Parts: sequence; structure tokens; C-alpha cells
Amino acid sequence: MKPFVNHYSDDFKYEVVQEYLNSDFSQRALCDKYSIKGTSSITKWMRKFGLVGEPVKREVPYSTMKKGNKKSSTELALEAKVKELEKALEHERLRSLALDTMIDIAEEKLKISIRKKSGTKQ
Repeated sequence: MKPFVNHYSDDFKYEVVQEYLNSDFSQRALCDKYSIKGTSSITKWMRKFGLVGEPVKREVPYSTMKKGNKKSSTELALEAKVKELEKALEHERLRSLALDTMIDIAEEKLKISIRKKSGTKQ
């Protein structure tokens, strides 16, 4: 038995390609939406219409393409860790600034050299 081959009109192909380029849908999502067999069809249609030169979206897993999708627990944990590290970094910057200021004041008032000079022998 011969396999069934869908033939789509050029208008339909062009509409699907435009929807892919102008929306947040992935190729897989559009193939599911329009019952198109094979996700490479849209890429072939883009070549046919000369739209390959335009920036092509990077294929993102289907589950992350849904609008309004909540972040996973690992993403939330990573974001919390990043915020914690940024806070610690800012604290260390302020500490370093405070120590440098304290050393500058001590050198100025006590007239002694506290910082190690570059090129000194140990």
C-alpha cells in the first residue's frame, strides 16, 4: 500500500511560515496545530519562499513554548541562588571599599605605610 502524502497549497504553506516567524510557536507546535507530518516541512517551505536568510528561531523544547507556563522548581531554586550570590557579592564589594578607606585614613593620619609595595622582596 502506498503511503498517504499531504499536498498543501502555497497559500497555506506561506501562512504557516509567516505564523512561525511572527509568533512564539515552535515548528513542532505548528505541525501539531495544523496536523502537518514532519517538522522539517516548515523549514523546507521557508527555503521555498526565500525566507531562510531571515533570522530563524532556535528550536526550543515544546513544553517551554507555552505562554503563561510557570517556572519549574529548579529554575526557581537557581534564581534564588543567583539572588543570594549577588547579595553576597555586593556585601563583599562594600566590605572591600570599607577596608580600603580605613587603610587610606590610617596611612594619612599615622603617616605609616600599611599597603605592601609592589616589587618588594620578601
